[in-house]
Amino acid sequence: MNALGKIDMSNALRLTRAGKLKEAMAVLRGGASTAPVAPAPAAPKMPHGLLDRITKFRLPGSLPAGSPTPAPGGDQFTEYSFTNAAGTRAYKLYTPGCYHGQALPLVVMLHGCTQSPDDFAAGTGMNALAESEGFFVAYPAQPASANMQRCWNWFNTKDQQRDAGEPSLIAGITRQIMQDRAVKPGQVFVAGLSAGGAAAAIMGERYPDLYAAIGVHSGLACGAANSMASAFAAMQRGGAPLVVPAPEGGVVIPTIVFHGDQDKTVNVINGGQVIAQSKAAAQLTAITTEGETAGVRFTRTVQSTEGGQPLLEEWILHGAGHAWSGGNAAGSFTSPNGPNASREMLRFFMQNAKR
Repeated sequence: MNALGKIDMSNALRLTRAGKLKEAMAVLRGGASTAPVAPAPAAPKMPHGLLDRITKFRLPGSLPAGSPTPAPGGDQFTEYSFTNAAGTRAYKLYTPGCYHGQALPLVVMLHGCTQSPDDFAAGTGMNALAESEGFFVAYPAQPASANMQRCWNWFNTKDQQRDAGEPSLIAGITRQIMQDRAVKPGQVFVAGLSAGGAAAAIMGERYPDLYAAIGVHSGLACGAANSMASAFAAMQRGGAPLVVPAPEGGVVIPTIVFHGDQDKTVNVINGGQVIAQSKAAAQLTAITTEGETAGVRFTRTVQSTEGGQPLLEEWILHGAGHAWSGGNAAGSFTSPNGPNASREMLRFFMQNAKR
């Protein structure tokens, strides 16, 4: 295999998003692909309504100037930064208007490749939800200097460890917010999409003392890959997640997963691997239901304790691709159809909040 620096990673990523995984693997092995790559679709116009009236923001590499993001006031969605031995990461923090020093929950949102905090906030609608329900939302930003497509490096072994690499930066941002704001103990959660979903799975495995529950949308399990090449293989066929010993007492990392079964970027098998890894050796009772929301059929499986506490929840979205379910077209990689993943994740998080 050629040296990583000689590989056209941008082309490999574009091919992957176009569903041309064999061609992408050929690029990773050092070969050139002649397969045409469809240009990225133009961002659809935002529908008229509430979000049309929201104040606009911008970070380097974010939505073009003038694109709306769901934040009612400029002082409510603010940029900060965190630095430790692993480097520096900017992040944006949404503070709801109801905050007057009282303790509120915190949700940390990890964007996908090519996205930014503004883009991810717009697409998921999480800020508008935070405003209505009363919680903080943080969006760490992965810079192009760390990954040219701004992907979280979930496939690097050094970025899968506690207190090292990118996990230390994400955890550091979380703790900095907990120091600067009144955050409810035991009500800190982390969620992400695609590469951000894979990073969220890592955070859940490595920091179960920090995050009460995790949400993984179209992502992969912790340790599913240990190199760029194995990352593309895992995305296509599922990976080989780290075998995590069951904690004492069979404690489970509360996890909610959303994944489209027509996802051509990250195979739906990865969602099941996230659930399996979170479950470890715990004995839970599973109940599966079928339904349809906003034109998308789904299979929902909830695994609960004997006492009825739901700890694992998997949504398989039939016919759906690589996009945030029930999202807003103002952001990239979103689908307005299907269950509202943001609302369902928040519900699940609060069900698993430590009071």
